[in-house]
Formats: sequence, structure tokens, C-alpha cells
Amino acid sequence: MSVIDFLLGRPIATSDERAEQIGVSKGIPIFGLDALSSAAYGPEAALTLLVPLGVAGLAYIVPITASILALLIIVFFSYRQTIAAYPRGGGSYTVARENLGTFPGLLAASALMIDYVLTAAVGISAGIGALTSAVPSLHPRTLSLCLIALVVITLINLRGVSETGGVFLVPTYLFLLSMCAAITIGIVKTLASGGHPSPVVAPPVVPAGAAVVSLWLLLKVFSSGCTAMTGVEAVSNGVKAFREPAAATAQRTLAIIIACLVAMLGGIAYLVHQYKIVATDPNGDQYQSVLSMLFLAVAGRGWFYYIAICSVLLVLIFSAN
Repeated sequence: MSVIDFLLGRPIATSDERAEQIGVSKGIPIFGLDALSSAAYGPEAALTLLVPLGVAGLAYIVPITASILALLIIVFFSYRQTIAAYPRGGGSYTVARENLGTFPGLLAASALMIDYVLTAAVGISAGIGALTSAVPSLHPRTLSLCLIALVVITLINLRGVSETGGVFLVPTYLFLLSMCAAITIGIVKTLASGGHPSPVVAPPVVPAGAAVVSLWLLLKVFSSGCTAMTGVEAVSNGVKAFREPAAATAQRTLAIIIACLVAMLGGIAYLVHQYKIVATDPNGDQYQSVLSMLFLAVAGRGWFYYIAICSVLLVLIFSAN
């Protein structure tokens, strides 16, 4: 194998296009990784804005998350219809241009271009944030680690769709299993304790509230929490990559992705409220991600914690795909 083939992947003949088409099992990590990984930073984005309210802010995270989930379900049915109407791929630009005109199409396209740049930045930085939560001594090297992660994801993404999906497969399903296990353990402990669970490792002490709640603050929290919906359009954009019947396969893939995302967002919101977990300053030396504190609270700092954090790190970095 030449150096070029190692770095960029082997050349793929046009006649091999059908072999690159994927099913549901690979469609979830390739087209759903961005959406699924947003569960790792969407709730934290909302909780960060609630920090000035102190422990009182936790009372708002469940209803705000419920409203985000309602919006997510509406978007799901919308994209499900889009997949059926645009079996050759129906991105926001195509749909907006054909139904609303050129300017709305260009507006949607420009918004997505900005969103995709921010997705890469947020995904990688949140992944490294998970790493520094587990290994605080790496915090001063955050920028260098982010740049290394960007190079790695670039090299991986230069390969064919099927080969790339093989790389994403294990981290994605490991992340889903870790989140499912953590949420299940947390809910069981909460119910067994009558709604007052004792954390294995207590989260940082919640500071006293320094602000009062306002409608503007709650709207900002809702807006930031909606970052958990990032990437749900990817399946609609890539219908042509799925095996025949492409539209039906894409719809099944999207349904599984949305169901997993709803379960994770709902479970995280419920458990951070029950375990009194608030966000920490992302620029401070004592920063811990919300998922790190949640894993510690429900299972402690054992082998499960490090496997779960490793899966979070990988899916967040790979979400830049």
C-alpha cells in the first residue's frame, strides 16, 4: 500500500458505487452520529445558561427539555415526509428553493454552511472537554488536542462511505449502550430511593443563585438546548447512499436515530434534576462536563466511567464528520 493510499484511502471505481451503499446498521453511525452526539452537549448548553439561578435553575431543565423534544418530533415527521418526496436527496437548500424560491433556498444553504462549521468546532471541543474531565492534567493542552482530533477526522473522512461507516460503527453503538446503561441505572436508583438518590461521587456543590428567572433567560436556555437537534437533517440529505428501497431504509434509520435521541435527552434531563447536577465553567480549571458528572453520580469512577467517557470522546470527535 502506498503512502497516498494509506492517507487518503484506496481509489474507488464508479462501478463499485453500489457496494458503497449502506443499510440501517451503518446508516445510524454515518448519518446519525452528529444528531446522537448532540445529546452530550445540548443539555450542557442549556444548563450552562441556568448556572446564575443556582439549584433553582434545575426546576426548569425538565419542562424546557420536554418542549425541545416536542419540536424534535415535529421535525422528525417533517424530514420523514421530505425523504419520501425527495428520494434523490432533499437538503434544506433543495426543499426551500423548489417550494419557496431562490432566496429562501440560499438563506437555508448559508445557515447550514455556518452550522456545519460550528458543528465541527463544537463536536471536537466538547469531545476534548470530556477527555479533560476524566484527565484534568490535559486541560492546558486543550487546543493542541482539538487540532490533532481535527486532523484524524479529516483523514478518516477522505475514505468511501462504507469504509468510513466501519470506523464509526463501534464508537457509536458503544456510546448508545453506555448512555442506555447510565440512564437505566440512574432511573432505577432514583425510583428505589423514592426520588432522592445518593450519588456515588457527589457533583460539585451548587452555588447560591445570583439572578432571577426571566422569560428572556428561559428563551435563551431553550435556544441553546436546541443544539441537541443538530444533525437530524443528515439522513434526508443522503438518501442516495442507502440500499434499495432507499427511501424506506432512510426513514427507518431516521426513526431509530430520533428515538434514541429522545430517550437520551429525556433521561439526561430527568437525572440531572434528580442528582442536582449543574454545569461548571467551561473555561475554568475545575471544569467537568455534565455527562462526566452524571456517570460519576450513577456509577462512580470505575471501569464503566472510563469506557463511557471514551465513547463520548470518540463520538463527539467523529461527529465533525
